[in-house]
Amino acid sequence: MLRFKILASAVPLLAAAVFARAEIGSVSHPCIALGETSVELTSLFWTAGVHVAFTDDPARATVRVQITEDADAADFAVVDDGLGSEPDSCQANPSTRLVSIAAQPVDGGQVIYLSSEGPADYRIYVRSKTFSPREAAALIVGARGGHGRFQAASL
Repeated sequence: MLRFKILASAVPLLAAAVFARAEIGSVSHPCIALGETSVELTSLFWTAGVHVAFTDDPARATVRVQITEDADAADFAVVDDGLGSEPDSCQANPSTRLVSIAAQPVDGGQVIYLSSEGPADYRIYVRSKTFSPREAAALIVGARGGHGRFQAASL
């Protein structure tokens, strides 16, 4: 009976380890490099230091991000040809900031209103096979916590 209890308690831990290993080992997390710091999206909520959420109600937003069709008018532009377009531009290091997209606003986290019109704190231009406008918005807001403008960034 004791063996069964040990086995029953170990199975959930093994399942969690397999899930975490698969998630950590994947290479398709959008990432940007800002100077010496890199900012990467993660789906592992508990590992992220920054949590952002999205809203369809501009009144609930703490940050407004506008999707623009003009790269010159954007504060931040993401243009790539897909996986491997610029290898090793975002290697994990101790200064990597992990950002997660939460289903609901987290205390102290930014709430993003993403639209193609209206006033905006940031304007983004996205033409990418690996980044969605939503992911790009989460990265730039997570990188600055919703405050300040961006310097040079690379993928």
